[in-house]
Amino acid sequence: MLNHYETVFILTPVLSEPQMKEAAARFKGFLENGGAKIVNEESWGLKKLAYPIDNKTTGFYSLIEFDAEPSIIESLTTQFRREEKVIRFMITKLDKNAAEYAVKRRSKSKSNE
Repeated sequence: MLNHYETVFILTPVLSEPQMKEAAARFKGFLENGGAKIVNEESWGLKKLAYPIDNKTTGFYSLIEFDAEPSIIESLTTQFRREEKVIRFMITKLDKNAAEYAVKRRSKSKSNE
């Protein structure tokens, strides 16, 4: 049974643009290799943090929305914790209402482009 998840992670601001994209691609690849189906991927760019983390006040935000078996979440958490470029991450299982909202948000952002 596949569940719908989204993960948002913040990468350290000292990375170059290619390094940031490579790190995000590595997590996406990890999910795909684990049998997850990527639904949506967004890079929100460099943003100010709500509070300093490890003396950093900004970070590169990325979002990946995916369908996967629940068993992959523990492995993904381990991957995030091992990667020193990640300063924060959050993985959320989306219920029916949150999944519907995510679809609306995606279509709205696509129409704004």
